[in-house]
Amino acid sequence: MHELSIAMEIISIVEKEIEKLGLNELAEIKLRVGALSGIDPEALKFGFSAASADTELAGTNLDIEWVEVRGKCLDCSKHFEITDFAFLCPFCDSINIETIAGEELDIIGFTEK
Repeated sequence: MHELSIAMEIISIVEKEIEKLGLNELAEIKLRVGALSGIDPEALKFGFSAASADTELAGTNLDIEWVEVRGKCLDCSKHFEITDFAFLCPFCDSINIETIAGEELDIIGFTEK
């Protein structure tokens, strides 16, 4: 379960930000997670809950925004959602595709209590 090590890294990053910004308790940490990141959101929430139990982030909620895979065709320049991991342009059938979304793992914000 690599989500536990990711949760521990999130805790480390957020604790540094809390100290740097002089914030108090957090109610929520907002994440953006892409479908190609290899992360299971529920496993990440479970790992975060376990890893943060004895920290200042205990009880903080993870709000995860799920990002679907999107691509851009490098032949016809159209943007589209990639479904079923079919990396094929639905407009011109090209396989010359650039992934433009879906690999994210970003901390995008947090909310104080």
